[in-house]
Amino acid sequence: METAVLPAPKGRPREFCVDAALAAALGVFWSKGYEGASMTDLTCAMGITKPSLYAAFGNKEALFHRALDLYEAEKLAYTREALEQPTARAVAEYFMRGAVDAQTSSCDPKGCLGVISTNACGVEAESIRADVIVRRASSQAALVERFERAKREGDLPDHVDVQSLTAYLYAILQGMAVQAGSGATRADLERVVDMSLLGWPGR
Repeated sequence: METAVLPAPKGRPREFCVDAALAAALGVFWSKGYEGASMTDLTCAMGITKPSLYAAFGNKEALFHRALDLYEAEKLAYTREALEQPTARAVAEYFMRGAVDAQTSSCDPKGCLGVISTNACGVEAESIRADVIVRRASSQAALVERFERAKREGDLPDHVDVQSLTAYLYAILQGMAVQAGSGATRADLERVVDMSLLGWPGR
């Protein structure tokens, strides 16, 4: 557990748990998006002052990047586990049901941090949008490679365009994230997954 030691106006230095503060910041960004999260929102949730935030994390942009790292490591673990599933259909199902779990968790904000942040980013936050897009592209590339392997192994028909199949899957995931953020229930999203799997390409 990382601890930051920062100078106090008087007396001994103050300490705070960086991990806990970062988790709190993630919650704010996830619920409000990058631009919607004010410095007051962040410092109140993190339990630190603005100077302490700047000293430990840099500026708001740097804090968001750190929060996004945490989000990917903890909340998107299912995307990496999905790639290990034995069939392409199982990969897609694990991916989508993992997204439902993440997007409707009772202890986290609803929806997807990446979708929330890219949709709400203006010109002044273009670097945030660009970072999210690069990370998403990397995840999509891994999925494309997994589906290409499925074709080589005979698990997907030869005529399937894996780029289009991956884009289709991500469109569903992003649509579910928007719906979750707008109040869709777990049951609502599970029905979307079930319907999507009905059209999965078979041999």
